[in-house]
Amino acid sequence: MNKKALLVIDLQNDYFPKGKFPLWNTDQALSNIKAAIEKANAQNIAVIHIKHEAAPEKGIAPFFNQGSEGVEIHPEIMAVAPNSEVVVKTYADSFEQTNLEEVLQKQGVEELLICGMMTQNCVTHTAISKAAEKYSVSILMDCCTTVDEMIHKIALNAVSTRVPLMTTNQVL
Repeated sequence: MNKKALLVIDLQNDYFPKGKFPLWNTDQALSNIKAAIEKANAQNIAVIHIKHEAAPEKGIAPFFNQGSEGVEIHPEIMAVAPNSEVVVKTYADSFEQTNLEEVLQKQGVEELLICGMMTQNCVTHTAISKAAEKYSVSILMDCCTTVDEMIHKIALNAVSTRVPLMTTNQVL
């Protein structure tokens, strides 16, 4: 049986209404992702938080600056997966210069269920990463969002030729 992991990408405060770069449909995405995490927990599926931090050597960024409230993972997400591993990244691809591969290998993961913020950027770049090719990868399309609905739909359509799009109920 394939060992699965749910990658929860960039569920950080800056993307929510009081943050520095609020996205579209965050309430629904948050609710859906919390439900996906609860289902993963019930099935003993690893939940891995991916947290984006601006690279300090590039100067102050518009958001996700280290030490800020906005860079922190949303408290409702941490409440449903408080003991999950946190992988810190500085690029859209969650594998790029991170320990994600090591975390997945240590847990014997073979299948990735990907969800999170910025459908057209961090979600898709992680899903189609060269490093992800060794895994069975799916995107939970009901657990993603971005700046607006049109960009979200365009990104999902574009990536659908390479990565299966599923709903939480189909895979969890």
